[in-house]
Amino acid sequence: MEIKKIEDGEKLHLTNDGKLSLFFLGVGSAFSKLHYQTNLLIIKGNDHLLIDCGTLAPIALWKYGCPIINISNYLITHSHADHIGGLEEASLMGRYVTRKKPRMIITNEYEHVLWNDSLKGGIKYNEKNGGKGLKFSDVFESVRPEFLGTVPRDNWITSVGSIKIRLFRTMHIPDSLKSWSEAFLSYGVIIDDRILFTSDTQYDPDMIYDFMKLYPIEFIFHDCQFFKGGVH
Repeated sequence: MEIKKIEDGEKLHLTNDGKLSLFFLGVGSAFSKLHYQTNLLIIKGNDHLLIDCGTLAPIALWKYGCPIINISNYLITHSHADHIGGLEEASLMGRYVTRKKPRMIITNEYEHVLWNDSLKGGIKYNEKNGGKGLKFSDVFESVRPEFLGTVPRDNWITSVGSIKIRLFRTMHIPDSLKSWSEAFLSYGVIIDDRILFTSDTQYDPDMIYDFMKLYPIEFIFHDCQFFKGGVH
C-alpha cells in the first residue's frame, strides 16, 4: 500500500494505470472548516466513484483541479450534510451545464428518503417538467445494486466498471441504538473485497468481525471520534 498526498498545484485525475486508488477529499468532521469532510474518491483505470458528496466537496474538488462536473458516479452512505450537502450543486450542474445526469448507486428505499427528506426542496421547483416539478430521475440516473440478503446484515452488490462494490447497513443514528436493524438508513462499503470503509457508525464490532470472515479484507477505514458519546 502506497500513501501519498497531492502537492500544491498538482491536479487530481480521475483515471490511473489500473491500480485501485483511494483519495480522501478531506479528513475533517461534519463541522470542519480547514480539513474538508470525509468523502472518498475511488479511482481504478478509467473508472471512478465518489462516496459521499458533502457541503465542502465541491470546494475540495475545485482546489484539486477537478471540478464537480467531472464526477460521473456517486454513492451516498447517509443523509447528513457532510455527506450530501454538495449533491444539489452536482445535480444542477449536470442538468444545466453539462446536460448529463450523473449516475448514483442507490437502493430504492434510500432513493425515496434522499429525495423526499433532503434534495427535493432545493431541486424540484427549479422548473416544470411535463407539467410537474423535477424528480430524482430528472437529475440522477439510478443504479440499483443487487440485494444479496440479510446475512450477516442487509447487503447488496454492484460495480462501476472495474470497481466492485458491496454495500451493507451500518449502525449510525439515533444515539440509543442497540442493533443495526434499528438504525435509520446508513451504509458502509467494501471495495473490491479488499477495503472495508464504514463511513459513519457507532461502535459495532460485529460489523468488522462478520465481514472479515467473509472477505479477504486487507485494510479498514473505520469511523472514530476523540471523545465519548455521540453517534461515532
